Amino acid sequence: MAKITYIEFGGTEHTVDVANGLTVMEGARDNNIPGIEADCGGACACSTCHVYVDAAWVAKMPPKEDMEADMLDFAYEPDPERSRLTCQIKVTDDLDGLIVHMPEKQI
Repeated sequence: MAKITYIEFGGTEHTVDVANGLTVMEGARDNNIPGIEADCGGACACSTCHVYVDAAWVAKMPPKEDMEADMLDFAYEPDPERSRLTCQIKVTDDLDGLIVHMPEKQI
């Protein structure tokens, strides 16, 4: 189980426990966190679960697969270092304390 903090664009923080094996997107969906739409349901076929990983966590994240990197081209204002699709980040104990920031909008 990992405690993950989702920060809305306006600054509102939501810290929730997310079970290992789920994705960061599923943690947001299951806890009704606004700002992550996940239109494709986690199939890496859209960019509506885009977040900016907190700078302190960038080096600790699992690497992006090519499909995720390609889909990030469609995200709103992607950042080459910090942007990730939450549907592609599996929760493990190593992600306990993860902080993600939502973009202004999802497209």
